[in-house]
Amino acid sequence: MARYFTEEHEWIDVEGDTATVGITDYAQEQLGDIVFVELPSVGTVIEKGKDAAVVESVKAASDVYAPISGVATEANAALEDDPALVNSSAEEDGWFFKLTIADKSQLEGLMDEAAYKSFVDGL
Repeated sequence: MARYFTEEHEWIDVEGDTATVGITDYAQEQLGDIVFVELPSVGTVIEKGKDAAVVESVKAASDVYAPISGVATEANAALEDDPALVNSSAEEDGWFFKLTIADKSQLEGLMDEAAYKSFVDGL
């Protein structure tokens, strides 16, 4: 499974034609205690760069942007009952949604883990 990152602090795991999307540890640290997550419905067409979900913390609300285009196939129901899961496991159990990849070439503009770490270190 390949993992990519965006400059907006989303991560995306790619396995075959399916991608899992969430926010990075850096993003959840900046947001603080997460109290609510709004996820896309199954079947929603998601466009690269457009808002796909919303995360709200005690500090702020923030859009989660789609790293690539596709159709939502699953939302993480665990976040409805326990949005703080994003704080405790942002890059594992706190994933937001899965989608069927529309165009794998869109992955080419994303960062790998080393490039993302360097990007965050420069902030």
